[in-house]
Amino acid sequence: MGKALRLKAEFRKQTGSKAAVRVRQQGQIPAIVYGHKREPVAISVNAHDFVEGLHHGHRLMDMQIDNKPQKVIVKDLQYDHLGKDIIHADLMRVSVTEMVTVTIPVELKGTAKGAEGGGIIQEHTDRLEVECKVTDLPESIVVSVKDIDVGDSLHARDVKLPDGVKLASDTDILILTCSLVAASKSTEELEEEAPAAPEVIGEAEKAESEELEK
Repeated sequence: MGKALRLKAEFRKQTGSKAAVRVRQQGQIPAIVYGHKREPVAISVNAHDFVEGLHHGHRLMDMQIDNKPQKVIVKDLQYDHLGKDIIHADLMRVSVTEMVTVTIPVELKGTAKGAEGGGIIQEHTDRLEVECKVTDLPESIVVSVKDIDVGDSLHARDVKLPDGVKLASDTDILILTCSLVAASKSTEELEEEAPAAPEVIGEAEKAESEELEK
């Protein structure tokens, strides 16, 4: 991966939901730094810089906390109810020599072979958990779909990972499938397929039937 993103963090003196709201209103993201057998620390980071770093694939970050550098990785992110904005981050202290287990986004590349026959790719998960050294953290896991045909599926075990990176997720996790698009049916076709309504016996026929049964 590339160089670690450099960010300056500030201590948060107050915690809790109300305090977190105030932090976000100031253009910051509340976060917790933990790990390496040290006490967790509540901090806040600039929302714009943090999100931009994530968009550029940074998972390893050099944090300046109280003027002391700490190398951290993004362990977990919490989003708002719309799944759009980050409202909290969990950051774990690391050293460049240790092995870590992190969640990495899956990036689909190319046009599926099955697209020529009317197939579409349906993505079932957009991230996988991997284990590797901090210095080997990939920005994303690139998956080529060009050989995927209609009826094909791809599982976690089928994904080729970069050197030094091992799969930590369940190998049976379904990544994607390719299937045909169901053609929409016209109103006339739906009416033809509908079961015929049961014949309703009229009052006269019903009376005649009851008379015969007497």
